[in-house]
Amino acid sequence: MKFTKMHGIGNDYIYVNCFEEEVPDLAKLVPRISDRHFGVGSDGLILILPSKVADCKMRIFNIDGSEAQMCGNGIRCVAKYVYDHKITQKNPLTVETLAGIKKIQLFTENGCVSKARVNMGKPGLMRSEIPMIGNETPVVDEILTLNKDVSYRITCVSMGNPHGVVFVDDLDGVDIEKYGPEIERHQAFPERINVHFVRIHNQNEVTMKTWERGSGITMACGTGASAVCVAGVLNKKTGRKVLAHLPGGDLELEWAEDNNVYMTGPAAEVFKGEWFFTQKGC
Repeated sequence: MKFTKMHGIGNDYIYVNCFEEEVPDLAKLVPRISDRHFGVGSDGLILILPSKVADCKMRIFNIDGSEAQMCGNGIRCVAKYVYDHKITQKNPLTVETLAGIKKIQLFTENGCVSKARVNMGKPGLMRSEIPMIGNETPVVDEILTLNKDVSYRITCVSMGNPHGVVFVDDLDGVDIEKYGPEIERHQAFPERINVHFVRIHNQNEVTMKTWERGSGITMACGTGASAVCVAGVLNKKTGRKVLAHLPGGDLELEWAEDNNVYMTGPAAEVFKGEWFFTQKGC
């Protein structure tokens, strides 16, 4: 199976062009090919497929094999792939996802995509949209208790997938490997949740670190940065335009007056390769 390794500010995935390739037994393939010691190494696997309603379709799988609804960094790379490899030369182009059809404006250099601006859609703020148990209200600066000694104030936003945003003063002092999975699997979130710890610099600038549902600590999360932009406005901590610093790089976010969130960031192709399947399976 031919594949391409790509990343959006360090959020790296293995991409397979399913216009040409077949992918057998995803449940076995994803954890093995994503393994950074025994496989190619990535935050997961993304399939680029034909679509009846858009220019292409994206399916994204986390390291543990679970399927996610959407990936902001991943969709920029999908757009770069289909444009650079001439599957479509439309600009803007559309990508079908489990979170709906996303429209993407491309910025090119020497005929190749260097960055993209994605309409991430309208944020979901009600509990049922996250989803989160409890009364049907928005979740803004709400206390989430992990145990008798630890609690965080959390704001939850759906960007087609679930996000919990926690604003902190000391970002480096947060034990993300400990509290990230505890929040991810908290009983309040029946479908688990992505967790983002955020330090506010000023009205237009934040730094964030992420624990992704099904993947753990990642270098970046585009849907998460979009959720952080919304959460900053809801908590009156930021304006509607924000520059987000993530471990892998920067993203520009805007929660526009049309209620859609727009994300702009780079996309890069790293290398191509082939994955060999044994007779016993992958």
